[in-house]
Amino acid sequence: MNTPLLHVTEHGLYCEAGGFHIDPTRHVERALITHAHADHARPGSRSYLAPPTGAVILRARYGQHLKVQPLPFGEQLNLNGVTVSFHPAGHILGSAQIRVEHRGEVWVVSGDYKTERDAACEAFEPVPCHTFITESTFALPVFKWQPQAEIFSEINSWWLANQSAGRTSVVFAYALGKAQRVLAGVDASIGPIFLHPDARTYLAAYQAARVPLPEAPGATPENVAAARGRALVIAPRSVTRTPWLEKFAPFTTAFASGWMHPDSPMKRPGTDAGFALSDHADWDGILATIRATGAERVLATHGFTGQLVRWLKLNGWDAAELPSQPEPRDKKQMELFA
Repeated sequence: MNTPLLHVTEHGLYCEAGGFHIDPTRHVERALITHAHADHARPGSRSYLAPPTGAVILRARYGQHLKVQPLPFGEQLNLNGVTVSFHPAGHILGSAQIRVEHRGEVWVVSGDYKTERDAACEAFEPVPCHTFITESTFALPVFKWQPQAEIFSEINSWWLANQSAGRTSVVFAYALGKAQRVLAGVDASIGPIFLHPDARTYLAAYQAARVPLPEAPGATPENVAAARGRALVIAPRSVTRTPWLEKFAPFTTAFASGWMHPDSPMKRPGTDAGFALSDHADWDGILATIRATGAERVLATHGFTGQLVRWLKLNGWDAAELPSQPEPRDKKQMELFA
């Protein structure tokens, strides 16, 4: 039996013909990276290939010494007779789907993706292929997102209500991608906005990409206190119950994540409010993307793979689960990236 164009090894998803890995889980010679979240991009490989905005973020995360070759979206590169190209995934800034073509056979690896456009990253583009490897983080029919304009209106109203009560508003959002999306989407005229230092690490990359973001200094006890309960603080959820956060009291907390959907089977308590703002496609978005690719075969990974594969098979697709790869060191990261 011929080796498939892409298959899972102990180092991750591998293209034997091209001699490269996609989002490898261990150190490899050549790594093609869909995006810079830690469950997809790891330091230590000899060389990396990523879209230009993704390359900037990779260096911001892992150091300017990282050997990253930028490949513009849509531009093709030949690797040992295999043609590869990056196409916007709409997940976070610099996130990509990776198209792999060899001898007329085309595979597309989605990475993480979102079909609704937002102001903080490149817009998703479906890519025709024969085999589509799709993420399935929210691949259950219960997951259907509200339009993001409605969610940001809810966040703004919550912020205003907290101001009336004299309490600082703290939104928990992953430091890369979600924090910048929240910053780009809220109404900055309501009051001052402050960012956790981890989220500020990536601001230069967003500014270089000309993403319109309001002013957001680093959050400190002094400047948050000076705002007298009017401020919005955007910080990773890891600061919960830390001395850093307690210095901002009185405050009210919320979590921006798809897991905050009211019907989510994995919703986590521990905040005063929740907003179902996700950087992943919902059920309808996943199915619409699969149809748009025209794929003859669909492989599901990262999430509710079994449920998605069963539905696809019942509806006429050739579908299977892609063998699992190792979990992130911190399993809670899967929740935070959502």
